[in-house]
Amino acid sequence: MLVHYFSSEGWQSWGLGGQPLIPERMPVLLDDDFAFEDEAGPRATRAVNAWLRTLPSSGAPSPNSWRAYALAARDWLVHLRRHRVEVFGAREDLVAALGTYADRRLSEPLNERLDSSSWELQITALSRFYSWAGDEGLATAVPFTVAVGKRMVQGRLVETERNQARMRRPKPHVTVQYLEADFAGLFRYGLAGLGPDGLEDATFRGRFPGRNAAMGGLVLGTGMRSREFTYLLVHEVPPLPAEPTEVPIPWAVPRLGAKGRKFRTTWIDYPALAAVHSYAALDREMSRGSWRPKSPLVVEDADFYGGRVNGRRTAWSALRPEERLRLVGPEGGSLLLALSYDGRPFVDWGTLFRRTARRIRDRFEPRFPDVAPHRCRHTFAMATLERLVEGHYRHAAQLAAATGDASGLALYLLKADPLLILRDLVGHSSVVTTEVYLNPRELHQTGENLQVGKSRRGPQALQRSYEATA
Repeated sequence: MLVHYFSSEGWQSWGLGGQPLIPERMPVLLDDDFAFEDEAGPRATRAVNAWLRTLPSSGAPSPNSWRAYALAARDWLVHLRRHRVEVFGAREDLVAALGTYADRRLSEPLNERLDSSSWELQITALSRFYSWAGDEGLATAVPFTVAVGKRMVQGRLVETERNQARMRRPKPHVTVQYLEADFAGLFRYGLAGLGPDGLEDATFRGRFPGRNAAMGGLVLGTGMRSREFTYLLVHEVPPLPAEPTEVPIPWAVPRLGAKGRKFRTTWIDYPALAAVHSYAALDREMSRGSWRPKSPLVVEDADFYGGRVNGRRTAWSALRPEERLRLVGPEGGSLLLALSYDGRPFVDWGTLFRRTARRIRDRFEPRFPDVAPHRCRHTFAMATLERLVEGHYRHAAQLAAATGDASGLALYLLKADPLLILRDLVGHSSVVTTEVYLNPRELHQTGENLQVGKSRRGPQALQRSYEATA
């Protein structure tokens, strides 16, 4: 069974009455004979493809999610076909097939074995598929067994359901990973090609230490996801305040680059932002060349909000990551914040962070862990919560208010609860998700300061503060 990714390019020559109602890059499952039906009627691939096309409007707007769900559905269809079980067959057959599928994917063979997170994704995809098929009248039975229970939610006892095919997970704090303050400092030094003492490391053979250190500080200082900071444009860097300030500076995360396409505002401290500006003015200028992609989007009259892209005024927030990769200046050179040779965009931060961590471990600190962009996000969350609870930002906001220089963000810091502030900064829909990032010791130490619900001023307040300071 094949997975093809749809493109409407050249559809006018297909002999159709109109453009197909299939989103760009949507996965399409194809049997080996490229047929969608036979003498028995429509095949299961037709139903799966119809379900996949509903994903953009049913809570899965990311093409990465479409791909993951399509591959999960393909593996399930192949397994059912191997055992001659109908996709919409009897429950007894589907349950038995799920049992053999779980045994194969979780136990053996090694080349098909999944880890727990990948298995959870498989179950999520299949659950959504059978739920859709039931609503459409295609499925009368599902392969899953659901356990019903009750739990406390915000002081109320509510009924919950749990798919028994899901694996039991460890408590959140068991899997939380972040860098302590000394390790975070060591990581910044490593990115800059420095030793633990902050002096030049004579054995360092890396390139672009100024870029790497500035971007590492940006990630540790904003908590952005890899997708969010990788495709930032140089024009989206907030202006540096005229004077150093203890109040953090708002940083807008582009909507189409954020997870779930949800706009939010995080923040960055003055030294980290100053390092980004220094890189953009010096090292980045030296790297800016004449590079152009295959189909460039030439930008003129660029400012903080947008520019003329191929002659048409366009807001940066309206551009997807793949479109951002094609943006170049009139003389060439990518508009991404992080550049490589000849003005090429640099996007492989996962590899760079892992290599830096390995070098630190080999040269200076055997206990130093592997570092991925998401570990930096956890590090931001823990460091920010600590400073919120200690009152660092509140004190800075009080000073700003006393001098008459209080922005909307400073006033927000004076009134909102620490955990709610952190929830808004990292872009979570629920504070429960934010708690997964935290060490239980930190939650215990915060006491009543972390009681949720005292203030409901959330993303809107941050948005207003961003607009006031942009």
